[in-house]
This record gives sequence, C-alpha cells and structure tokens, in this order.
Amino acid sequence: MTGAIGDRRGPVYVRNVPQKGRGVFADAPFKVGDLIERSPTWGFNASEERLLERTGLFEYYFVRPVHKSIENQRSKYVVFGLISIVNHSSNPNSQIVWTDEDTGTWASIVALKDIEAGEEITHRYANINDYPMVINFVE
Repeated sequence: MTGAIGDRRGPVYVRNVPQKGRGVFADAPFKVGDLIERSPTWGFNASEERLLERTGLFEYYFVRPVHKSIENQRSKYVVFGLISIVNHSSNPNSQIVWTDEDTGTWASIVALKDIEAGEEITHRYANINDYPMVINFVE
C-alpha cells in the first residue's frame, strides 16, 4: 500500500515511467525561467568518487561544469531532493543551475521551455558518456 501513495501537494510529483523507472512530473504549469526546485548538494573528491562508483549512487550524482576562474571548485556532487531523479533527455525542458553560497553549493532546476501540468520534467545529463554501455536511455 505505501508504494501507491503519491504526494501531490507541491508543484512536482514522482511517478513511475515505463522503461525509465521513477520520473519527476509537473503538478502545475511552469513558464520559461521558472524555478522548479532548489536542492542542497554534497561535493566530493576523486577518491570519494571511486567509492561512489561502486555503489548505486553512481547513477544519481551530478557533474558540474568547472570554471577555471574558481580555484578548488568541486565538479561532482550528490544533489539532495527530487532533482536527483529527474530523467535525461537530449531535448530537455529544464536545466540545472549551480550557485555557491555561504551555506554551500545549491542545484536548482529551471524551466527551459513552458512545461504543462502532467508533463515529465527532463534535463540533459552532463556525464552521459560516463554511463556503462548497457544503460539504454529512453526518450
């Protein structure tokens, strides 16, 4: 019974998508530029990455573009919140926006296009080439 409960109180919700697993869907319309969700993150280093790649977290960590002007910037993060299960698309309707604050690094997912209620929210994975060849991404 618990697996059948869906939380539809917020602007997004999670449901199963055939051949993809879980996905995040809009419960309200979003316009271009709207903030869909903002989540805290945990950045990790290369030795921690090797440990994570041996776990199921590999499929859920994010690669952030590194700017050469920022010294010691981490490039890989675990993102907490529903952003972590937004599915990949080569034609996404949202993107990840990174911000560094005194409270840490935050990941926000922002609409690239108008998104209708009931539509799946997708973004382009930055590390798509790091996935094993056995993983087949479904559009």
